[in-house]
Amino acid sequence: MSGVPTRIGRYTVARELGSGGMGEVYLAYTPAGDPVAVKVIRNDKLDPLTRARFEKEALIARTVIGTNRVARFLDADPYADRPWLAMEYVAGRTLLACADSEGALPLPLVASLGALLAEGLSAVHAAGLLHRDLKPQNVILGDDGPMIIDFGLGAFMDASQETLSHSGMIIGTVRCMPPEQAGGHPQVSPAADVYALGAVLLYAAARHYPYDGARWEAIAAQVANPEIAPDLAGVPAPLAPLLESMLAHAPEGRPTLQAVSDACAKILSDCGMTPAAARLALITHTMRRDAPSSPGEPLPTALEELIREQSDLIEHDGPASPLDAPPRAPQAEADDSEPGPREPEVPVPDPAHGSGRPRTPPKTGAARGRPPASKRIADELRALYAADPVL
Repeated sequence: MSGVPTRIGRYTVARELGSGGMGEVYLAYTPAGDPVAVKVIRNDKLDPLTRARFEKEALIARTVIGTNRVARFLDADPYADRPWLAMEYVAGRTLLACADSEGALPLPLVASLGALLAEGLSAVHAAGLLHRDLKPQNVILGDDGPMIIDFGLGAFMDASQETLSHSGMIIGTVRCMPPEQAGGHPQVSPAADVYALGAVLLYAAARHYPYDGARWEAIAAQVANPEIAPDLAGVPAPLAPLLESMLAHAPEGRPTLQAVSDACAKILSDCGMTPAAARLALITHTMRRDAPSSPGEPLPTALEELIREQSDLIEHDGPASPLDAPPRAPQAEADDSEPGPREPEVPVPDPAHGSGRPRTPPKTGAARGRPPASKRIADELRALYAADPVL
C-alpha cells in the first residue's frame, strides 16, 4: 500500500492493520525484531492542549500494572508531525468479529469475559486513567484470553460531539457510549467505563447493543433519553440484572468494577465452573479456527525454504527424531490410536546391551499416523504468520 510509512519513530513498519476515525494502525517491529502495534493519530484531532494531555496520559499509561488484560503501552511521541503511540501487539480476533462469525457466547463464557475485562479496567483506573472508548472492536481474543487495547487514547476522547460526528468512527463508538458522554459531557468518571463494559458484555451475550439506529444522531438521542430503557432482548436471565445495573442511565446507579467481578464470579459458581476453568473454556471457544487459510503475507522465502528442507529431511531421509514421536499413552487411554494389531517386537541389536535385546524398531515420519514435530511446527508457523489480527 503506497501510503504506508516505512518508519514511525524507531519502529520499522511492516503493513497496515486497520484504520478508523482516530487514525491508522500499523504492524511494526522494534530494532530487535519484536512486533508492536503503532497507532498514528489523525491531524484533525490535534491542538496544543490535546498534545500536552496526550503526553501526560502516555507517561501515566506506562504505569498500568497488576493485570494481563491490557495491552502494554510501550512508547509515544505526542509532538511528532502526526503523533503516534506504540502498544503491545496482540494477535487474535476482536470480540466483534468473533461474535459476528460464530454467534453469542454461552453464559459462563460471558461471565468469564466480564470478570477478566473488569480486572483489566480496574488496573487502568488504579493508574488514574479511563478508557473512554471500550467497545467490542477494542477487545482482542487472543491465545491468553481477552485483552483490552486502545486504552492510551483517552486524551483524544474528550471532544465528544466532534468524536460522534466524525465519519467512520460513529457507530462503533456511540453504541457503547454512556448517556453522560452522549449528552455532550466529556468529563466522565470511571462509571463511564462500567457502562461501556456492560454494552460489550451485552454484545457478547446477545449480539446487539443497548441502543441502535440507522444514524448516530438517532442512537445518541436514545442513549441520552432516560425514558428509553436499554434493549436487553436475548440476554440469559442470570445475566440480565447485572447488565441492567451496568447500563443504568445515571452514573451513580452503576456498580463498581469489583461488584461486576463479584457478580460474574457468582454466575460462574452457579454454573459449576471455577474462574480458571471458565477462562480456559473461553480461550478454547474463541480461538481462531480458520487461521491456516486466513489471508496474510507469505512467509519470507528463506524461512519457507528452511522449514521445507527440515521437514523433507526428517520425513524422507531416515529415522525420525525421538522428539517426533508422540508420548506412549496408557493402555486405558489408547482410544485415539489407529485400529489394527500392535506391531510385534523384534530383536534389534542394542549397542549398549548386546545384540538380541527386544526393541521396537523406530518408525519413520511416513509410517506414523501423526505427522513429525518438524512438519507440525512448520504448519503452525505458516498458520501463525497467515493470521490476520484486527486491532
